[in-house]
Amino acid sequence: MPATLAAKPAALPIPVVFIMADPVGSGVVASLAHPGGIKTGQSLAIEEQFAGKWLELLKDAAPQLSRIAYLWNPANHSSASSWKTMQGLAPSLGLTLLSVELRDRKDIDDGFAAIIRKRAEGVIVDSDPVNGSNQTRIVEFTAANRLPAIYVWRRYVDAGGLMSYGPSFYELWRRAATYVDKILRGANPADLPVEQPTKFELVVNLQTAKVLGLTIPPSILARADEVIE
Repeated sequence: MPATLAAKPAALPIPVVFIMADPVGSGVVASLAHPGGIKTGQSLAIEEQFAGKWLELLKDAAPQLSRIAYLWNPANHSSASSWKTMQGLAPSLGLTLLSVELRDRKDIDDGFAAIIRKRAEGVIVDSDPVNGSNQTRIVEFTAANRLPAIYVWRRYVDAGGLMSYGPSFYELWRRAATYVDKILRGANPADLPVEQPTKFELVVNLQTAKVLGLTIPPSILARADEVIE
């Protein structure tokens, strides 16, 4: 998202094809159906639309959990929406949701300290770039502290994280490439509606589950798009 917001028209306006969480709420386009201007592309979907799945999946994978930390950036419109949505859902699942704010990549040590101080038993890591810039450290921290965690992107799971649930990034990039092709062939970005994801993927790392002492239930494994063994 920061790259999209930073992209300003030069002397000769250059079309921008983006992949971002909430282009309307962030003021990048006027609407999904009619973006206007020179920017269009793929929406990740506002995370509030699927944030509840993070809570449900993490609780199903580790039923003993009662306190879950949410690593998020309050300056991120999509993250703020997710926080509000999960606050409403957490009590019905018997969960207490703990806010751990990361506004800058330099906040990571304070964030880790807050997770320990607040006695979190699990972690949700959303798609904010601040989290992404600390991917390795976050995965290593959750492993070292035996904290079940769920992420938006499967690359965290490939790196050793427990689970991920979110839009297929591969599919988003593939669809974005078709928009680039259309624009190069003469299409007007203003006439290309912003597309929302149609494919979501659940990835589970059984190696990590074993290290954490978790038995992933068949209900999750049956729904998983990929299981790393």
